[in-house]
Amino acid sequence: MKAVLLQLRVNSSETSAQRWERTEQLLAQLENNPPELVVLPELWAVGFSNFDRYSDEAEPLQGTTLLRLAAWARRLHCHILTGSFVEKTQDGMYNTMALLDTDGCLLGTYRKMHLFGFASREQELLQPGQQTSVIETAYGSFGLATCYDLRFPEQFRAMVARGSMAFLISAAWPKTRLEDWRLFCRVRALENQSFLLACNHAGDINGCIGAGHSMIISPDGTILAEAGETEEILQLDIGLRQAEQFRRQFPALHDRIPIE
Repeated sequence: MKAVLLQLRVNSSETSAQRWERTEQLLAQLENNPPELVVLPELWAVGFSNFDRYSDEAEPLQGTTLLRLAAWARRLHCHILTGSFVEKTQDGMYNTMALLDTDGCLLGTYRKMHLFGFASREQELLQPGQQTSVIETAYGSFGLATCYDLRFPEQFRAMVARGSMAFLISAAWPKTRLEDWRLFCRVRALENQSFLLACNHAGDINGCIGAGHSMIISPDGTILAEAGETEEILQLDIGLRQAEQFRRQFPALHDRIPIE
């Protein structure tokens, strides 16, 4: 499976329409050699720290993000993890992402469970998701998570218990905590013997500079590919079944004793 992480530049000087235009230009660059999977960052269209724009740019699940990226899934004949968007519901707003198949059909969604409260209005403005998400595809089972979730290992272990072989992460992780990002991504992969594909953003939203450094990590914690700190298309061929092989060779998950 060829996986592509679109590490987008997200700046306060741009509108969401301008970010959409540039994102679709990057997607068009994939047409000559399309991947099987594309992953986008967290809240890339609105910008994570643009809290005053959340309400205005909130959309229903079957809104702009899904409709426009579904067309690209069909055009590229690939799966697309939409990155997250502000989902508007009768119960409030959520930080939501979706996985689309090669026909642009919705395979599943995930609402961010752990909302960030430090120097952030995310907890104030949004509702937390209530359950983990593991989605079956032709390539294997993917567990979905968003940014701050990386600090909560129990969420990832729960996804492994549900059969996940790889984690797909959309993030808006800041440069000030870059080493935390690199550490958590590696550890979440290693301790769960799973591939981890983490797509972060670059750029500057209201003074919060994105760390970049999107990465693809193997089940033994090795960084297989890592982006820099600017807009970049990061791609790599991976075989998710290697996670099963690694788990058989080194059965740490099998040896685990549940602790209450």
